[in-house]
Amino acid sequence: MGGDQTVLPTGTEFSEEALAKPRELFHSEAVGGHKSYLINLGDLAFNSPAILGGKARQAEMSCGTCHVNGTSNPKLFVPGASSRPGTFDTTSLMFNPKAFNSILDPVRIPSLRGARFLAPYGHDGRMTSLRDFIYNVIVNEFDGPRPSDAVLDGLVAYINDIDFLPNPRLSPGGVLAAQASAAERHGEQLFFKPFPHQPQLSCATCHTPTGVFTDQTRHDVGSGGLVKTPTLLNANFNAPYFHDGRYDTYEEVVGHFDRMFDLALSSQDTQDLVAYLTAIGDGDRPFDKDGVAIRMKEVRELASVLELAIPAADTAVVSLAVTGVGAELRELTEHIPDIRYASVGGQEERLAARTVVKDLVLSLRRIDLAVAAGYLDEAMAEYDKFSMLATFDVPVALKKAEPWSLFNANVHQSHYAALGRMLQTTVRQSQ
Repeated sequence: MGGDQTVLPTGTEFSEEALAKPRELFHSEAVGGHKSYLINLGDLAFNSPAILGGKARQAEMSCGTCHVNGTSNPKLFVPGASSRPGTFDTTSLMFNPKAFNSILDPVRIPSLRGARFLAPYGHDGRMTSLRDFIYNVIVNEFDGPRPSDAVLDGLVAYINDIDFLPNPRLSPGGVLAAQASAAERHGEQLFFKPFPHQPQLSCATCHTPTGVFTDQTRHDVGSGGLVKTPTLLNANFNAPYFHDGRYDTYEEVVGHFDRMFDLALSSQDTQDLVAYLTAIGDGDRPFDKDGVAIRMKEVRELASVLELAIPAADTAVVSLAVTGVGAELRELTEHIPDIRYASVGGQEERLAARTVVKDLVLSLRRIDLAVAAGYLDEAMAEYDKFSMLATFDVPVALKKAEPWSLFNANVHQSHYAALGRMLQTTVRQSQ
C-alpha cells in the first residue's frame, strides 16, 4: 500500500515495497562524472511532497511517486483517479478541484528517460516548453504553490539529464545490431513496409528510427483524438501502452494497428513485429537492487545542495533539503525493523543503524535552525559533520544491519505478508 490511507482512498497502491528500483542514468555523470548543483536541486524537488499542494502533499506524494527514478510506475493505482495500474487522472476532483473536468480520463504514466529529445510534452503534445509543462503539473494539476525560478530551473535540468538506457541490440541510426535474429530482421522489414491502403504511411513514418523512434508529432490512431507519438526506446519497461494505458503487451498494440489500418498481418508477421519491437525497446540493466548503498548515495547527492545553499543563506533551498533528505532518511529507517521485532534477529545491529540515522536527521534540523538564525558558520560546520556521518559511519552501520532489514528478500516477504493480513483484518472489521 502507499500514501496516507486517511487521505487517499482504500486500495491506493504506490508500489513502495518493491525490492528493485528502475535504473536511473544521468547524462552529466556519463560525460563529466558528477551531477551539478542545479540537477541535484531538481532531483530534490522532484522527490519532495513540499512542491505539491492539497491532498497530494498530505498523502506525501511527489513527482517521484508517479515517476520512480524518473521513469514510470506501472503499479501505481489510486481509486477514483486511475482506471487501471499505471494510469492517473491529472484532472480529477481529488487533487485540484479547479482542474476537474467532470470525467474520469486517466492517462498512462510516462517514463521521463530521454525527455530532452521528446518535446512537445504531455500525452497530447500540448506544450512545447518543458518548463511550462512542469509548472502546469505542479500548480494547475496538483494545486501546488508557484515554484521559485531556481526550483523550476532545477526540475528542468534534472529531467533533461535523465538518459535512455543503452541498448546493445541497436546500432547507430536505429538499425538492428548484427546479432539480430531472423524474426527481428523480418519485423524490421515490416516496420518499414508501406501500409496496404495508405502507402504514404508505415510504422517507421511516425516512429522514426533515425531519431529516437518518434516524429514528435500528434496523430489520430483511433484511440481518442490526437496523441503524441511515443518513443519506442526502452519501451519494454514502459507498459501499459497507449496514452490511456489500455494495452499490456506489444501483441495487443500490433493488433490495434492491424485492425485500424487493415494491415492484413499474418500470425507470423505479428510475432516477428513483436520480436522487433522487443529488440528496439530493450535496455541494459533496467533495474538496480534496492539497498543501503543506493539509498545513501541518493541521500548524499540530495544533501549536497546545502554546500552552496548554506553560505548563500538560501533558507528556501535549505528548508527543502532538510525536509526532503529528512524524509529519505526516515523512509530508510522504516526499512530497519524496530528492535521490538525480536524474531527478525540482529537486534544490536538494527539498534545501531537506527540510532546513527536518527543522528543524521537531528544534524539536518540543527542546520536548518542555524541558517534561519543567520549562524552560517555554525551551519556549515554542522553540514561537514553531516557529510562525514553520511559518508562513513552511517553506511557502515546500515550495511551491518542490512541482513535483517526489508532489503533482505526473506525479511521483506515476511513483513509485507504480515502487513497484508493486518490490512485484510482492518477491512473486514470496517465492513
